[in-house]
Amino acid sequence: MISKDKVWISAKDYIMITLGLCIYAFGFSAFLAPENVVIGGMAGLGQLIFFITEKIFSYGVPIAVSIYVLNIILLVIAYKTVSRTFVVRTIFGVTVLALMIGILQPLFKAPIVQQETFMNVIIGGMMCGIGVGLAFVHNGSSGGIDIIAAMVSKHSNISIGRIMQICDFCIVTSSLLLPRSGDEIIASPVYGYIVLLIVPFMADMMINTNRQSVQFTVFSRHWQEIATAVNNEAHRGCTVLSGMGWYSKQEVKVLLVICRKYEAMTVFRIIRAIDKDAFITQANVNGVYGQGFDELKLKMKAPSQHHDDTEAHNNQKTNSTK
Repeated sequence: MISKDKVWISAKDYIMITLGLCIYAFGFSAFLAPENVVIGGMAGLGQLIFFITEKIFSYGVPIAVSIYVLNIILLVIAYKTVSRTFVVRTIFGVTVLALMIGILQPLFKAPIVQQETFMNVIIGGMMCGIGVGLAFVHNGSSGGIDIIAAMVSKHSNISIGRIMQICDFCIVTSSLLLPRSGDEIIASPVYGYIVLLIVPFMADMMINTNRQSVQFTVFSRHWQEIATAVNNEAHRGCTVLSGMGWYSKQEVKVLLVICRKYEAMTVFRIIRAIDKDAFITQANVNGVYGQGFDELKLKMKAPSQHHDDTEAHNNQKTNSTK
């Protein structure tokens, strides 16, 4: 039987995924699409398809339709690589995103901020990045480049934002091939590159805020009580180090505690409640891997042929000696 806590966590995730994708859809439909700025991701490919089909057939395929169809194709390709939960949540996310863009885009024939293209690009890019990051934090996805990012990040520690940048750069650059006139030939791709930088940056900020960790070094005579309380109340481990105060020439015990950034105040309160005179240092930690934190993903190199041949030769030599 599924517990109430699991139901609530799952429901909360879907609510936050929906909120994130609504923010993305609003930023794209109200600020970027009216400026005809081609961005990255499936939305950018949808824009390219719209402009090309409009030029050839005098009727552009709606961006929302292109987003949905392209994402379903990508999901079929990635089905065996990504988890079933990711597929389900991506289908949910793509459906929400396509519906919201389909609803919002006809409502904004002109950008909200009139005659301020650069301002619209900045605001739209920030909203898209925040929306993508919020969805990803809650195990959701807007599809498209996120699917590719999920497949790559499953086997390496490459930043999700970096993967998005590479793919989006190719999409924005291809907008140079669209028939445009005047300043739009250069201006539109330049604005696209600006969005390309803003979206991954904001997405990484949203994602990494939830993963940032801190390291505490605690000097206290009540180190045993503090360590026990951190274990029981903050549910974090402690490492006890032995040291010596050079001024007092006395042995001291030093506690080393690593926790998520959002858990830092809990650790501070624990220490403060037990020993107001404790000496504490706090430092930000870039990357914490292991039990209770992130999983270290490395692709191990296979043994070289030269190494195998050398080992076989040594074994043969040993056997012949015997």
